[in-house]
Amino acid sequence: MMLEKIGSKARWQVRVAATVIFLLGFAAGALALNAYRAWGGPNDAARGQDRFEQLVKELQLDEGQQTQVRQIFGDTREQLEALRKESEPRVKEIRRQADERMQKTLTAEQWQKFQKLMEERSARRRDRGAR
Repeated sequence: MMLEKIGSKARWQVRVAATVIFLLGFAAGALALNAYRAWGGPNDAARGQDRFEQLVKELQLDEGQQTQVRQIFGDTREQLEALRKESEPRVKEIRRQADERMQKTLTAEQWQKFQKLMEERSARRRDRGAR
């Protein structure tokens, strides 16, 4: 295995870098999804209505059940939006800390390359979302 050939400090740096890249990729993906939804993707109401109509048809919901399911969807949407807004500052702080740690770990040249890689990855995600 490749990790066996490198020293323990380098192994640790590789693991940290891989973890940070994963976390940054996850955060970038979440932000890209939010941007897609906000700027041209189907809006929440349209997606929710489609999902609701599919359930009504497939489950053959009666009027009372339809009312209850609508309420459940509405309550859930509100709770998830509140959670997203609540956690957003923490996500940004975690990303900031990860960037700070990466910058301290990498050489100046590696840091520049890392930033470029992250920008390219974000651009690819934006391009895929624009289709």
